[in-house]
Amino acid sequence: MEPSSNKPRTAYTSDVCDAEWEFCQPCLLLMKEDAPQRGCSLREVFNALRYIVRCGCQWRMVPHDLPPWQNVYQQAQRWMKACLF
Repeated sequence: MEPSSNKPRTAYTSDVCDAEWEFCQPCLLLMKEDAPQRGCSLREVFNALRYIVRCGCQWRMVPHDLPPWQNVYQQAQRWMKACLF
């Protein structure tokens, strides 16, 4: 679920820049970006995962302007099972 506000969120220092995203996105796609079951932007999920790793916080402490922690956790598990990390 995306934040309800239409304005863009303030970027975190852990967010990927456009060049980084273009480089790593093809490796992270386990399903099409517009797959119906995808409820959050894959880039935002990746940004949330980077936030967790960078800050060392718990899953449940993901800021509210990023995707829900459950979505981030589930996608991180999929990436680990696919041996991407």
